[in-house]
Amino acid sequence: MGEPLVESIELYNGVKIPKLGLGVFLMKDEAELVNAVKYAVEVGYRHFDTAKIYGNEEYLARGLKEAGINREDVFITSKVWNYDQGYEQTKIAFQESLDRLNTDYLD
Repeated sequence: MGEPLVESIELYNGVKIPKLGLGVFLMKDEAELVNAVKYAVEVGYRHFDTAKIYGNEEYLARGLKEAGINREDVFITSKVWNYDQGYEQTKIAFQESLDRLNTDYLD
């Protein structure tokens, strides 16, 4: 694996988010996305951004798994879509994203 792109910004709550990340918006082809994620990890990316509405959270999870990187070594963000807003619906949507991303937390 390449040297991580470690430059980050510290958020108000003390969490550090990598400045550079790979967004997977409009990436619908599974093989293309999985390969892009694996290559991104190889060259040092550690932040990955997706959303339920993109329909590719599972592909991101597969790419990270195939890249062989530990979950705690990457920063994963996703988004709640407009029709999933509201306290109870947001909790459900959040859990569904966790399940698709095969993780127990989002950053």
